[in-house]
Amino acid sequence: MKRVFLFIVTNLAVLLVLGIVLELLGIRGILDAQGSAIDFNALLIMSVVVGMTGSFISLAISKWMALRMTGARVIKSPANAVESWLVETVARQAREARIGMPDVAVYDAPEPNAFATGMDRNHALVAVSTGLLRGMDQHQVEAVLGHEVSHVANGDMVTLTLIQGVVNTFVFFLSRVVGVLVDRLVFKVERGHGPGYWLTVIVAQLVLGILASAIVMWFSRQREFRADRGGAKLAGREKMISALEQLQRQTPPAQLPGQLAAFGISGGQRGGWRRMFMSHPPLAERIETLRSAP
Repeated sequence: MKRVFLFIVTNLAVLLVLGIVLELLGIRGILDAQGSAIDFNALLIMSVVVGMTGSFISLAISKWMALRMTGARVIKSPANAVESWLVETVARQAREARIGMPDVAVYDAPEPNAFATGMDRNHALVAVSTGLLRGMDQHQVEAVLGHEVSHVANGDMVTLTLIQGVVNTFVFFLSRVVGVLVDRLVFKVERGHGPGYWLTVIVAQLVLGILASAIVMWFSRQREFRADRGGAKLAGREKMISALEQLQRQTPPAQLPGQLAAFGISGGQRGGWRRMFMSHPPLAERIETLRSAP
């Protein structure tokens, strides 16, 4: 219920902020004077629909997509002692985190990694790679599971979707406003949309999309710190640190395919300006943050 309320409030806030920005910058007046014939209210509503719809469709099918992208197998009936332990550990951590029991899955990959996804905190999926089960001891795997269960308990999948939807809304709306401004003021098109409009919209969407990605990735890095703290709470701080140190030894860093990259326990390492587009903070920074936590 809280997430639905947040979704409604977010949509209203986006409409309000965009309307205020137009008025403060005088853009609405400029475009009206140029005969732009833009229905700003309709454009705002369309921007929210377009910006939010794609994000929530992705969230709704996230479990289905994750299982097919990784080839993960959901453990319905444990086939061995390791699978039994995985299910029991996730069940215990889910009870402690006060969430519904997630589906537990294993996927075949040589790199040690894990991820959590799902539409909501009571219908989630937690998956680990065979490489993680081979390359970590039981204490370290327990900490990784705690990290992923914490993602679910924190509602990170839904919150990330909301943020992605908000920035998509801004990109869609502002790129079209910029397109009309350039079309009317630079190319002097008086009626309809000329080639300059469409070219400007494409360029503006690319530029604004890059800035939007930096915002989304900043939030993604912050949620990793929170999930590390959650994993430390569920499994123990030293176990969580040990798991991160084991991941740090992995060369090259473990990566998940495509859209799943932001949901894994580990991400790639980048330096300089490229750090802005990292979904995960550097492992050394995460370890130091855990060590220095009170």
